[in-house]
Amino acid sequence: MNRQLMVADRILETVSQMPGCLLDEVVMACPDLSWNQVFLEVDRLSREGRVCLTPKGTGRYVLQPGRKGGRSVHV
Repeated sequence: MNRQLMVADRILETVSQMPGCLLDEVVMACPDLSWNQVFLEVDRLSREGRVCLTPKGTGRYVLQPGRKGGRSVHV
């Protein structure tokens, strides 16, 4: 399996199990991935509409599973 798909699947699974989690909580849930790996993949997933980001103060984002046609904030 492609490494990018594995990272995406793990992030999507984490967000679906913990809707409303912070980006840093996703990083902690995937200890073998770097913050940069998670950030880049969340950015890609948000552009595809697969996760939705909501600003929660300076530098903090809440992640929700994406909704088709929903708007998301791109990091």
